[in-house]
Amino acid sequence: MSMTDESSAGPSAWERQLYSHLKEHVESERGMLERYAKVAEQAESKAFAYLVKLLIDDEIRHHRLFNELASTLETEALMRSEDPAVPYMDFQRADRNTVLDGARELLAGEERDVGELKRLQREMRDVKDTSLWSLLVELMQRDTEKHIAILKFVVDHT
Repeated sequence: MSMTDESSAGPSAWERQLYSHLKEHVESERGMLERYAKVAEQAESKAFAYLVKLLIDDEIRHHRLFNELASTLETEALMRSEDPAVPYMDFQRADRNTVLDGARELLAGEERDVGELKRLQREMRDVKDTSLWSLLVELMQRDTEKHIAILKFVVDHT
């Protein structure tokens, strides 16, 4: 039985459709990765190549996440006995206090980083239009927002 098997036993129509969408996106991401690499390689601008390489890092992570989602869907739809690539939400089945304490500690650190990065961004005002530094700090600010969202999700679901 496979994810594309349309027999009555096995994956539902929704599961097959979602799996197909995820796998198509993996292929699309692969093409984008190749294009990013080629653009970075051909760029005469070191600054542009540097920034494209940052995008490549994100695209590699996206590619991995889509593969993990597809693999997890396949594992669950085919009722395999192996652990899925994306684990089940087990916050409450684990040591709840350890999870909550850890998430809250990390969240406090990330929230402190928000202020530090804002302060750093103000200090870089003079080089905002002449260097990549301000952009890099802005990207770190966005990463920090993402980290906070992840940790709040854990707290809210524990």
